[in-house]
Amino acid sequence: MKVAVAQMTSGIDPAANADFLVDAVKRAADGGAVMLFTPEMSGLLDRNRPRSAAHIVPERDDRVLAAVSEAAARHGIWVALGSLALARDDGRRANRTFVIDDRGAVRARYDKLHLFDVDLDTGESWRESSVYAPGEQAVVVDTPIGPLGLSICYDLRFPDLYRAMSDAGATILAIPAAFTRPTGTAHWEVMLRARAIESSAFVIAAAQTGEHEDGRATWGHSMVVDPWGDVLLDMGEEAGVGFADIDSARIAEVRSRLPSLANRRAIPPVERIG
Repeated sequence: MKVAVAQMTSGIDPAANADFLVDAVKRAADGGAVMLFTPEMSGLLDRNRPRSAAHIVPERDDRVLAAVSEAAARHGIWVALGSLALARDDGRRANRTFVIDDRGAVRARYDKLHLFDVDLDTGESWRESSVYAPGEQAVVVDTPIGPLGLSICYDLRFPDLYRAMSDAGATILAIPAAFTRPTGTAHWEVMLRARAIESSAFVIAAAQTGEHEDGRATWGHSMVVDPWGDVLLDMGEEAGVGFADIDSARIAEVRSRLPSLANRRAIPPVERIG
């Protein structure tokens, strides 16, 4: 089965971002893909909180979600909408993934569990937890390409999440992201390949790329990695839509060749000595 990956440079105007996504849905369907994957913050990427506030609305009012759902139904394709920034009833924001089926219905939602709070040596400082509420539930959803485990960006650094999802039957792992360039250069590919290898699963990682209107720069290099850790797609730094073939037989082949999941045991309590 063929999947499509949208690599984009989201800006501060949700309408413009929606136009890109709707076109990506069409391009993915025209290219024969059964499912399209988009990056984290597909609908809005704006670190200016007062300016972005007007566009952060409840899920029911989000124009990007509505546009992508309509396009998915029109073109008959599933979409893993990497994430949208949404308003919660408690006044905080959610960073939320949606899985939309080929009739435009939302099949699953996932709120980012791990929030990025860090000071980088570039002078950049990020405090997601000051605005966003963390998710409370890991999610695996059945899709035409197999059971799909959902995660977002910084989640990539926490392998226990992927172990839990593979234990729940995930054979595909979605990791939409907006990685910074310093961390992308150092860690992006090696961690994606590690998550694929340790889970004996495909990894599909749609990413933000380039220079954004809010002043940040993201790494790009959207990737598809197979269960052996082989890179099937690396989109470099250009925005666009890429394609890769997902062969479900490859999962069984790798898990038979290297049965680490079957051999995995619950970890007993650690004995600390000294």
